Amino acid sequence: MVIGSPRTKGGGWRESLALQFFRLAPALRIPPGWFQPGVPEMVAALPARRGRLKLEIVSHCWNYAHLLAYQLSSLVLAPPKGMSVRMTVCHCSEDKGTGALLDFFAAQAVPGVTWNWMGLRREELMRRAIGRNRAALATDADWLWFTDCDLVFHDGCLSRLGEILQGRADALLFPREERCTRMLAAGDELLRAAAEKPRLVAIDASRFEAEQRSRATGPLQIVHGDLARELGYCAALRCYQSPTERWRKTYEDRAFRWLLQNDGRGIDLPGVYRIKHIAKGRYHGPGLVTRLRSGIRRLRQPHS
Repeated sequence: MVIGSPRTKGGGWRESLALQFFRLAPALRIPPGWFQPGVPEMVAALPARRGRLKLEIVSHCWNYAHLLAYQLSSLVLAPPKGMSVRMTVCHCSEDKGTGALLDFFAAQAVPGVTWNWMGLRREELMRRAIGRNRAALATDADWLWFTDCDLVFHDGCLSRLGEILQGRADALLFPREERCTRMLAAGDELLRAAAEKPRLVAIDASRFEAEQRSRATGPLQIVHGDLARELGYCAALRCYQSPTERWRKTYEDRAFRWLLQNDGRGIDLPGVYRIKHIAKGRYHGPGLVTRLRSGIRRLRQPHS
């Protein structure tokens, strides 16, 4: 059973109703098997693989080239050992800054790393689940890591992940800890460092503090490859596969966990860093709306 239309471009009342329904479905204890049957049986049959594993990282960038630069640089500066990584970035041609950055990194030869740029129409890029779903259905990797472009794989992160994944058959994993900055203003040195032109950049690790996680949230979803190929990413929910004219809030990770009937199993993985930032490049609404959003983000930032 599916709800929502894949042909609409967002904003219709049916789609709005479907999105609200799936936001509430976990709390209302709606059985996910109504929409994605057979998941427990699939999970029970997942194989545990060993050896040189293949990981596909799926990221997403719209007007965030200055953040994506840190993520891609981390693969160049700390390449994975003992595991092959395919770095997939969903983007669109209208975002010239991201395009220039991807051209720069395409020329970087990194042992164990393959670059993969997934071009989407702007209306498809605005719904994060669309690119994730396409990557999931097409992957040949043993594991996928669905993330956002503000996440950095610092020294030893991916090499250690390759060790942790040996012989595991979990449906969904997540790092228990990520190290985050405070909310950074647009003029912060860290954000400006990669804004002028494409280049390799490295974080100042002293500016990050540890935060604990209890479930596989949007940028921290490490999924078994066989399950991803079978289920995609919210593929059963058409409202999450519907193109839209403007950026949509990313609530689909909650729906994804609900469909899997799994919040994920925590792993102790070092080197997971995230750059928090006040200004949101993906929003281009009226100035007052943008200022309100930035104000809300400041209020949500815990005080020291």
